[in-house]
Amino acid sequence: MIQPILDIVTAVIHDDAGRMLVVRKRGTAIFMKPGGKREPGEDDLTALARELDEELGCRLVEATLLGRFEAPAANEPDHLVRAATYLAKVEGEIGVHAEIEEMAWIDIAAPGDIRLAPLMRVVLAVL
Repeated sequence: MIQPILDIVTAVIHDDAGRMLVVRKRGTAIFMKPGGKREPGEDDLTALARELDEELGCRLVEATLLGRFEAPAANEPDHLVRAATYLAKVEGEIGVHAEIEEMAWIDIAAPGDIRLAPLMRVVLAVL
């Protein structure tokens, strides 16, 4: 059986201490990178800028492709998620907006006991 694929764009955002931002959507228990699905006609960076503005209230100022990654979806059973993941620089105060319920800054080398999406584990191995 072929698994449906969720095609998304995500951001790796670091703070001044080198920690990475992760978010948890309302009604879920798993943290992931900020980002989301493209709207029709959007390229990666347009979608990423829109998602960061909607979810975190910040503005994308620079983005460099880290890679394209695939893993089982965290919140959609029997789906795969395929993400174009960018190292992103943002400006403005980062906060919780839209469907985001919680955010956290994690140490990339030792994220602790926070529940991370499978895709996060793939990206952390690259970082």
